[in-house]
Amino acid sequence: RRLGVSHVTVTRTVERLAREELVTTRPYRSIFLTDRGRAIALRVRHRHEVVMRFLLALGVDEATARVDAEGIEHHVSEKTLAAFERYCRERR
Repeated sequence: RRLGVSHVTVTRTVERLAREELVTTRPYRSIFLTDRGRAIALRVRHRHEVVMRFLLALGVDEATARVDAEGIEHHVSEKTLAAFERYCRERR
């Protein structure tokens, strides 16, 4: 409810992630990332953090940067992401 998605949507998404071997599940238990799922999650988190640092370095306020990073991180190329990282490193 808090995320604004239905129970059916959650169930279907978890089933898809399990088919792709990204998570494991047990009835009435938590959902666990597989090693592959954890690796993907770490890459996604890294992308998000790089985009956030870059936007903050540009002077974007934190609330706006958080919202914008959610979209940018999904579309930014590896080359551009590397440039964001270089920019932030050079500004230290």
